Amino acid sequence: MRFILLLLSLLLGTPALTQSLATQEIEQPSGTIAVEDSATQDAAIAVRIRDILNELEGYDDVTVTVSSGIVTLRGTTLDGAAAQRLNELISRVAGVVAIRNEVTETTDVVERLNPAMQRFKTRMTQFVSYLPLLAVAILAFAAVLMMGMLLARMKRPWDRLAPNSFIADIYRQVVRLVFLMGGIVVALDILGATALLSTILGAAGIIGLAIGFAVKDTVENFIASIMLSIRQPFRPNDAIEIGGDEGKVIRLTSRATILLSYDGNHIRIPNATVFKSRIVNYTRNAERRFSFDLAVAPDSDLAQALPLAQDTLTALPFVLDTPAPAVWIETVGDSTINLRLTAWIDQTATGLLVARSEAIRLVMAAFTQANIQMPEPTYRLITHSDTPAAPPRDIPPSTAPSLPALNVEATAEQALEQIVKEERETTREDDLLQRDAPRE
Repeated sequence: MRFILLLLSLLLGTPALTQSLATQEIEQPSGTIAVEDSATQDAAIAVRIRDILNELEGYDDVTVTVSSGIVTLRGTTLDGAAAQRLNELISRVAGVVAIRNEVTETTDVVERLNPAMQRFKTRMTQFVSYLPLLAVAILAFAAVLMMGMLLARMKRPWDRLAPNSFIADIYRQVVRLVFLMGGIVVALDILGATALLSTILGAAGIIGLAIGFAVKDTVENFIASIMLSIRQPFRPNDAIEIGGDEGKVIRLTSRATILLSYDGNHIRIPNATVFKSRIVNYTRNAERRFSFDLAVAPDSDLAQALPLAQDTLTALPFVLDTPAPAVWIETVGDSTINLRLTAWIDQTATGLLVARSEAIRLVMAAFTQANIQMPEPTYRLITHSDTPAAPPRDIPPSTAPSLPALNVEATAEQALEQIVKEERETTREDDLLQRDAPRE
């Protein structure tokens, strides 16, 4: 029964008292105990401990008694940690045999609030005393930041160094950021708090990393815009093809590349897609080749058809002499022989589609004059009584036809260029492309 009562008393005891007893068992003085008992020494130990506690904060309510080298501590402290530190402190006093620590944590509201109020008053006093220094730090920060703003607003150095206005704005943003960080460093150095800079930079790095993952596509598109504005793979009014989309370049913005299709539609392609796609620029070289296929009947005289087609293409006034036109047999089908014909034009003066159309018309007219038949879409049944007609041998190899070529000027391309020019005039400030910028 006594054991049960003792166990209950231990379990129901206050945490501070239990912790104090545990501390007494662990943090007791070690060393040799003197044989003689001295009341003078006990009084000296008590005086010494009281003097020490009087110099420390938080031990005003602690009383000290010493008997035969055993120190008994009673009273209250503001927190349990202060009561525990008494054992370590008193064990260092010479002559102490054992420590009986009966100090507990106070629950008085007034006593617990007084230190907090005192700390608040102290901090307010320190803040008021720091106000002049804080004002100087703010002025220094503002001066450095203002210097950076004025430098960033200047046009001459950045517009001359950057290939376009977009890159110049990036230079200005970098200058502002550098001066902003410089102002923070100067202000913290005046306040003597430069250690906070590493914390600020670390927090900014973590936040920047999180934002970067969240807006990865936007960041990728922004970087692609920078690279495209520097590399300039195409120019305004260039005829290009990007990922299957073909048209005239209107402008390059900080987010997308805008094309005008040959149907008059706007095509907006994100710059990240443009940067990673295969770009075909049809305008980079003035010379451009067109090609088409013509099918002739299997019984046609190919030795006559091939040079006739090449002479016809060469005689066209809009076809360039160099590179020369070319004609060859592309494929042989069941009832056709397919010829591939190619020629070059100056696309700045000649329209590609109309030139190709006119070349097809004149070659077909030359074949008709030379009695070179086109393949028939039907099958014929040949019996033993039928004799195949011999190919005409009395027709000499024909040269270029005497038919005049129609107008093949690049009127459609010029009309599209005028549309692009008008649209660029309305939004000139948003364009990142420049005619005089270096090509990729």
